[in-house]
Amino acid sequence: MDPDPVTSDEPKTTATRTTITLPPFTLHSIPHLGNLTVENPIDFSPYYHPSPSFYLSSHDLILRRILFDLSSGEALAEGDPIIAYHRAGPRRMIHFPPLIVRAAIVTCGGLCPGLNTVIRELVVGLWEIYGVRDIFGVAAGYRGFYSSEPIRLEPKMVDSWHKRGGTALATSRGGFDLEKIVDAIEKQGFNQVYVIGGDGTMRGAVKIFHEIQRRKLDVSITGIPKTVDNDIGIIDRSFGFQTAVEMALQAINAAHVEAESAVNGIGLVKLMGRSTGHIALHATLSSRDVDCCLIPENDFYLEGRGGLFEFLDQRLKKNGHAVIVVAEGAGQDKIPRTDAQKEDKDESGNLVFLDVGVWLKSELNSWWAQEHPGELFTVKYIDPTYMIRAVPANAIDNMYCTLLAHSAIHGVMAGYTGFVPGPVNGNYAYIPVEEVAAAKNIVDTKDHKWAWVRSVTNQPDFLKI
Repeated sequence: MDPDPVTSDEPKTTATRTTITLPPFTLHSIPHLGNLTVENPIDFSPYYHPSPSFYLSSHDLILRRILFDLSSGEALAEGDPIIAYHRAGPRRMIHFPPLIVRAAIVTCGGLCPGLNTVIRELVVGLWEIYGVRDIFGVAAGYRGFYSSEPIRLEPKMVDSWHKRGGTALATSRGGFDLEKIVDAIEKQGFNQVYVIGGDGTMRGAVKIFHEIQRRKLDVSITGIPKTVDNDIGIIDRSFGFQTAVEMALQAINAAHVEAESAVNGIGLVKLMGRSTGHIALHATLSSRDVDCCLIPENDFYLEGRGGLFEFLDQRLKKNGHAVIVVAEGAGQDKIPRTDAQKEDKDESGNLVFLDVGVWLKSELNSWWAQEHPGELFTVKYIDPTYMIRAVPANAIDNMYCTLLAHSAIHGVMAGYTGFVPGPVNGNYAYIPVEEVAAAKNIVDTKDHKWAWVRSVTNQPDFLKI
């Protein structure tokens, strides 16, 4: 028989409640062109039935930080205020009458899954939701503003673009000439500019935004962050990243089959990631077949105790095969460069990276020949870079691209400018483009996610002993 809860002799526990007072938040607002004089066309659409809570206001905010260590409450209270952003979405009153809108869409930088989806959804969203009819594509990146005529876009033309990889508008690196670009925006009469690109593109968008402000033009510009490496800061992730991880997993699976089928076989996969190792990290966690993950944020060395060679030797003796995943930016300081290579820059001014995969394959073969002469050994090197970049977006990224595009449209039509739409802690926000252009998203090797990688690979720390 259960003891009486009142008369039981079992010890009683008393719950306590602790109240923590967090510092006030600071709203990082974005510029507005003013003159909210137009009712939102959504009110008159037969496809929408907006409720009073459908439209957002300037009071709808999203906090950038939602995790706190309450044990350091005093330090938190004395530190910087918590940052908040405006929530992305439709506003009841808008700035641009749809019939006067001339919108320009441009893609810059490298390819990424989902580019065509973003373009398509910008066109369809402007056309169907707001009734905009003058929508143009700018070909070949920033240089297209002043080197070619814009391409008129409409829903029928872009209908199946989301099923294609690449960008139907073409893209390029470099070609950024501020005066020519803003002159072209004025000449063409564009009053909405949608710039799709990575961190370099966002820095260019900042300059265009400031020049538009200096000239006092009634033009709204927004940047839609794109980088397959997921190295743009503040937002939860960039579009195309999940597709990239999915494709990277296929390459790792192939490397594992090759390695497992050989005597002392090593499968070596190079993945994208110039300055960050997010693709390599997430693919490693997804695969569970990876023995070692090498990323730019975590240094490694080859020879000696605790080095990569010693680790692989042990792994081959134990399992007979091994799989290595290396991000393209890892180990660049270890690869010998000629004087010419030290000065070699790409169109965006970045140092041209040498192929860490080819170098590492050569080093592995040399090591084995020296340490185990005459014994069988095979390194199968796979570089899926362009396969990953060029594929269409998967289902999750396609949905994400649609929400990004519509968030951008709602903000621009409402008169906001100089902003980037993106998810912050799972909710879509409008972030000042200057902040996004300056922020970086690197792998924190002291955080839990890198600890997870260590737990599934059992690789060494590569700390000099």
